[in-house]
Amino acid sequence: MGVGQDLLDVPFPQMVYRLAKAIADGQRELDKSSIEAALELFKDKNKRKVTLEIIETISGNRTSPNIALTKVEAEMTPIQMGFMPTFYQFQESIIEVKMAISMRQDTEFGLDVSGSVGWGPFSASVNAHYSQKFSYSVEGSSLLRTKLVPVPPPARLVPTITVQDLRAT
Repeated sequence: MGVGQDLLDVPFPQMVYRLAKAIADGQRELDKSSIEAALELFKDKNKRKVTLEIIETISGNRTSPNIALTKVEAEMTPIQMGFMPTFYQFQESIIEVKMAISMRQDTEFGLDVSGSVGWGPFSASVNAHYSQKFSYSVEGSSLLRTKLVPVPPPARLVPTITVQDLRAT
C-alpha cells in the first residue's frame, strides 16, 4: 500500500457530510426547543404578579409628615415582562484531519572472509549475510469543532408591546 493511497482512503467527503447533517439536525432540535420555550412564556398559567409602580404620597405638615406607599400591580406573562427565549445558531464549523505516514527501509550486506596460508593445502571460508528490514507506520487524527452562539429570536416572534394607561390623571 502506498503513501498516496493512504491519503485517498481518508473518507473526507463522508466526514463533511456527517458534520453538515449533525449541524442541521442539531439546529432543528435547538430551534424546536426555543419555540417550545417561547410558547411556554406566553401561557397565562405562568402569569406572575409584578409591581409596575410605587407611589409615595407625603401628607401632613413638616414636623409630622405622613408617608404612604401605594403599589400598582398587574399580573403578566413572562413575555409581557420582557423575557424572550434564547435561540442559537451554529456560526462556524471546522474539520481538521492530520496524518503522519512514515516508511523506512534498511538494507544490510556483509561479507566476512578468512583464510590460512601456509606450507600445505590452502583453506578459506566465506561468510556472507544479507538482510533487509521494512517498517511502515501511519498515524492519524481528526478533529471536528463547531461554534454555537446565541442569536436574537426571529422578529415575528417578538411582539410589539403597547402600553395604554387608561387611569384618570
